[in-house]
Amino acid sequence: MKFKISIFIVAFLMSVGVFAQVDRSKMPEPGPAPKISLDKPEEFKLKNGLTVLVVENHKLPRVSYSLTIDNKPMTVGEKAGVESLIGAMMGNGTTNITKDEFNEEVDFLGANINFGFSGAFASSLSKYSDRILELMADAAINPLLTKEEFEKEKEKLIEGLKTNEKSVDAVASRVGGALSYGKNHPYGEFTTKETAGNVVFGDVVSFYEQYFNPNNAYLVVVGDVDFKTVKTQITEHFGKWDKSVAVDYTVPEEAPNAQYTQINFVDMPNAVQSNISLTNNVDLEMKDDDYHSVLIANKILGGGFNSYLNMNLREEHGYTYGARSRIGVDEYASRFSAGAAVRNMVTDSAVVQTLKEINRIKKEPVAQDMLKNAKAKYVGDFVLALESPQTIARYALNIKLNDLPDDFYTTYLQKINAVTADDVNRVANKYFKTENARFIVVGKGSEVLENLEKTGIPIKYYDAYANPTEKPNYDVEMPEGMDANTVLANYIEAIGGKDKVSRITSVVLKYEASAMGATVLVEEKRTADKFANVTSMNGSPMMSVVAKDSEMYMKQGGQKIPMPQAMLDDLKPSIGVFPELGFMASGKAKLSGIEKVNGKDAYKIEIPGSTVAITSFYDVESGLKVKEVSVINFQGQTQNQESEFSNYKAVEGIMFPHTKVGALGPQTVESKLVEAILNTGVTDADFED
Repeated sequence: MKFKISIFIVAFLMSVGVFAQVDRSKMPEPGPAPKISLDKPEEFKLKNGLTVLVVENHKLPRVSYSLTIDNKPMTVGEKAGVESLIGAMMGNGTTNITKDEFNEEVDFLGANINFGFSGAFASSLSKYSDRILELMADAAINPLLTKEEFEKEKEKLIEGLKTNEKSVDAVASRVGGALSYGKNHPYGEFTTKETAGNVVFGDVVSFYEQYFNPNNAYLVVVGDVDFKTVKTQITEHFGKWDKSVAVDYTVPEEAPNAQYTQINFVDMPNAVQSNISLTNNVDLEMKDDDYHSVLIANKILGGGFNSYLNMNLREEHGYTYGARSRIGVDEYASRFSAGAAVRNMVTDSAVVQTLKEINRIKKEPVAQDMLKNAKAKYVGDFVLALESPQTIARYALNIKLNDLPDDFYTTYLQKINAVTADDVNRVANKYFKTENARFIVVGKGSEVLENLEKTGIPIKYYDAYANPTEKPNYDVEMPEGMDANTVLANYIEAIGGKDKVSRITSVVLKYEASAMGATVLVEEKRTADKFANVTSMNGSPMMSVVAKDSEMYMKQGGQKIPMPQAMLDDLKPSIGVFPELGFMASGKAKLSGIEKVNGKDAYKIEIPGSTVAITSFYDVESGLKVKEVSVINFQGQTQNQESEFSNYKAVEGIMFPHTKVGALGPQTVESKLVEAILNTGVTDADFED
């Protein structure tokens, strides 16, 4: 017994001694980089030029096929959008199988097939692989391109472009590409309603015949397949794909970087936050010696949550939900960019702080723990990605497409771990060219320009399509004697006059729209002291809001959710039949200036509130309301709702907007007034639980 106890004590003391030797104040030294061993895909090439890479993986009974058409970047000029249309039309049937039959069979097999203008992807259970491969090949070689389908996709494309006209992010992306690369470069060209409208059916067919061919195509097969079997299948199905005459063209040179640090500003009066992005072109490819050092430098600057940019703009100052940087690698052209979406009032500060952090990584040595963490993140992500067989195939394709050495990925982690703090400073100075960069800033000029000018950074002005323009003029002279109540009274006169308006005791307005594949109906009912709004999708009520003198609540999914008393207090002036009458009576309305709404001057009327603030815009010439913005603060969250009004028509002598454009989730939706009922159709039951 004593022997057993003594052994226990010795073992305990030994364990204490071992733990005592560990200095927990220091971060453990990283172990050696994992040794990477990649199986090389088996490869063959068809006579028509299609190169096939096969990665066998029998862990799961599934297989995927990824087709890449390796065309050089191209411009299409006045027909921009044709490439999107051909991508949308392909994969929906073939000349041998109707669209419905094609899609039904793919669904029945539990598979999927997707096409774009530069390739396709398909996946299925391995037991259906031959049939899915046959369908994919048939859709690539014999696509069902009909004029009817073309017109449908063209209409969808143009509607999508209309939706993005008010999107700050869409404008920032478009202008950023156009100014960085030039509008005549493939990466700077963009699609507009006009260019999409120029495309005719014959253009789509011609584009397919010229550019969707096997000459420079790659098919990557991953999954539960046998190489000999799949080679036979691909030869049979894709061997029918005729090689086309090569179309040779030159990729234009990209535009030069800015001569000096500057702000390129785009005024978006509807913007509730600014999109800022510092950007400069870079000459960087994956095969370059600097590649791995640039990855680490970008990770430290803005590639993760703990990056310089995010810790400054988000964590320290609270300007944004997230700040990021990124750098592209491309044989033809690419860019470095860094920025965020920030609140209007801090746009200038965010610009200054972004510059500060980029200059910091260029001038100051990177802390060793920051460097180690960045490397560890890359090592972890790389090793984790290797668990996917698709990764092996993608790496093999990258080696071919980017002219990389065969050991590029087997030595990847060694090169990541070899990056030093000096390397980070060196490549930051080489590629993060703040001295030749432009800040693309898209925001509400009336609220941000004055402070942007104080940064001392020169400002150039552009419209939403990257055309140079003059500085917006916000100093519009207010007519003498004009005040908020005069503007509101003019609105009442414009819609029919005080006498007619006073005789209206109730209003029912029904607006209908198509969104997210459904018919959306918004029915609004108003009396002198009550308000109800019911939103339905495909005839089923989804949500309702009721406000009256005593309470305000929302109903969703059968659940009644009371709204705060402060919200009801803020909204009481707007509850009546015509909100403008309530605004006038409340004494809260404030005339804060004249702003442009769709290119025309409009009086800006603000109704402040602690939970709901309303801003309405009234056309200077007609007096009609053309826009309304509500800012709602609820349960710690801020939500902005914006609507534009047009196409006013009389109903029983009262003018109502028959077109209303607003947001439904991420989508901009145009609603049409389908019914307006005055002085009837409203009962007390409409405002009860």
